[in-house]
Amino acid sequence: MGHLITVATSLNQWALDFQGNCDRILESVRIAKERGATLRVGPELEIPGYGCLDHFLEGDTTRHSWEILAILLKAEETKGILCDVGMPVVHKSVTYNCRILIHDAKILLIRPKMWLANDGNYRELRYFSPWTKHRQIEDFFLPDFIREITGQVKVPIGDAVISTYDTCVGVELCEELFTPASPHILMGLDGVEIFTNSSGSHHELRKLNTRVDLLRGATTKLGGIYLYANQQGCDGDRLYYDGCALIAINGRIVAQGSQFSLNDVEVITATINIDDVRNYRGRSSRNMQAGQSEAYPRIEVPISLSPGRHDGLIDEAGMRAFRVRYHSPEEEIALGPACWLWDYLRRSRTQGYFVPLSGGIDSCATAVIVSSMCRLVAAAAARGDKQVIADARRIAGEDEKSGYLPTDHREFCGRIFHTCYMGTENSSPETRMRAKLLAESIGSYHVDLNMDTLVTAIRELFTFVTGKTPRFRAHGGSPAENLALQNIQARLRMVIAYLFAQLLPWVRGRVGGLLVLGSANVDESLRGYLTKYDCSSADINPIGGISKTDLKAFIAYARDAFELPVLDSFLNATPTAELEPITENYVQADEADMGMTYNELSVFGRIRKVERSGPYSMFMKLTHEWGSFLSPNQIADKVKLFFFEHARNRHKMTTLTPSYHAESYSPDDNRFDLRPFLYPSRFPYQFAMIDQAVAELPDRTAPTMEAKSKTD
Repeated sequence: MGHLITVATSLNQWALDFQGNCDRILESVRIAKERGATLRVGPELEIPGYGCLDHFLEGDTTRHSWEILAILLKAEETKGILCDVGMPVVHKSVTYNCRILIHDAKILLIRPKMWLANDGNYRELRYFSPWTKHRQIEDFFLPDFIREITGQVKVPIGDAVISTYDTCVGVELCEELFTPASPHILMGLDGVEIFTNSSGSHHELRKLNTRVDLLRGATTKLGGIYLYANQQGCDGDRLYYDGCALIAINGRIVAQGSQFSLNDVEVITATINIDDVRNYRGRSSRNMQAGQSEAYPRIEVPISLSPGRHDGLIDEAGMRAFRVRYHSPEEEIALGPACWLWDYLRRSRTQGYFVPLSGGIDSCATAVIVSSMCRLVAAAAARGDKQVIADARRIAGEDEKSGYLPTDHREFCGRIFHTCYMGTENSSPETRMRAKLLAESIGSYHVDLNMDTLVTAIRELFTFVTGKTPRFRAHGGSPAENLALQNIQARLRMVIAYLFAQLLPWVRGRVGGLLVLGSANVDESLRGYLTKYDCSSADINPIGGISKTDLKAFIAYARDAFELPVLDSFLNATPTAELEPITENYVQADEADMGMTYNELSVFGRIRKVERSGPYSMFMKLTHEWGSFLSPNQIADKVKLFFFEHARNRHKMTTLTPSYHAESYSPDDNRFDLRPFLYPSRFPYQFAMIDQAVAELPDRTAPTMEAKSKTD
């Protein structure tokens, strides 16, 4: 038996960029053939792009996908290699998410997806129907212009496998790997030796471990070769697809692509001996089940995927020594949002980013992520990445024929990144200095201004119209006055941010405008601790899906990894909005304002969203988790306050700036966390049930306090 060279790819596809997507597919096939591969697998729906959303409901999307497939069928690159590509297909007036296997200008099989992703960020049932005829195929009649290329009138569509002279290949699509009864189980029992998985799996902090465990589990029990291809990059919305193509054999990962990269095309290969799979499957219990398994329809193809008995040397020692590379959460924050920002910047064809720097840790994190993006661009330019260099020249305002190379990340940052400190009489010298030093450290073009004249003008206008002068709480004002005066400052900062974002390039003798970045973290959004239409209102937000706890850990990491000692001052500062006057007895602090800590917010967020709990269930869970140091009554008060504030501020989520999705408890109202925005915010029935439980539950903190008293 000969050795087989297999390929899995990560492509930075873009929704509806049909020509660009086609070029990237062909480039991946060209690279695969150069490396001697005979099987190439690409990401899910790679022809139109996975993120087309409601455009999948349009006939044009399917029509243009067939037109691109025609180009692929005719291309010299696809000759002599089995290619697995993805696109929507309409069969009997039903639209399916399909893989199309092609070889030498022939369509071998159209394999529709059977189990669709339809929760969290995914709504595949909105666009596609699942193929429910398991182990069945039907005839699919090809469009006229495809028939002219392939010479075929009809091809099989359905749940089948590809049988070659030397092996058997089965297809699995993304979510199907995550289901309890994955198709690879029955395919493997029926003799399939190579499984392909074309995925559109987005990044979430700490998620890679799950994918790797699934691949290992799939091939540990069954034996087999598993090729996992994934989309990479921002293809048009809040998600970043983190690539990381993988190849596994018999429970071992033997090849891995990069998880975060500016590359548009990445190909990984592995040379594998199929006999290793057959030997691995020698267990009696496996073979007893295999002997009873139902047969799949087999599409017989007169080709061999292995070129010959002795061709292709296998690096057995290297494969056995291979270890999966995992990034720490701090590294994921440094890399994922940075790659997302680069894709968004170059594809929106704008001239850079603008961030209002407050001197606090959130806007600091946003700025450091942009700096990380500039570092990635500089590293890619130093490697000679032509696409990155071309994009960087255009964004920086250089002529196409310019010899400019963005190899100095601080210099490039100064060209495309603009920061601004917007101070008022309530701002401290410390936050102003932190913002200035951070801008100098990363190299951004920095502006420092006072906006008291604007704030005063708004207050005087109100006094002129109403005859009333609102005052801060520190000066004897009511809560309504105090909040209104804070919101004036916050909302004016949003107006100033967009003014400067539009005109700073003009000030610097350039054309175009800047994208405004927001800096509200996921915990503040969950609690509603932000002003509607303030600086949280921006074009996009790289940290909107990241918790305060993770952001602080990221800043500590960046301080050392990026050699930015100025970040120490941000880590040691008390989070504050600086919207109220500072007095001898009062300094505004975020956690005091919110009535809960950021760590508590993370716990509330996970129980509410990930564990699908309402007020009563959350209370009962926390009595077990926190009951040793908080009384039932204290826990009840915290849960009630959280749900009250979350409910009465939920309307803010309807206008939340599109944010990088990184956290499983994100309150993003767009499609991840769908809930009402008008609640009975005091939850009378639910809170009454909590009160009833409080009266019945023992206080487990009492013995602890009593024991502590005796010890003292």
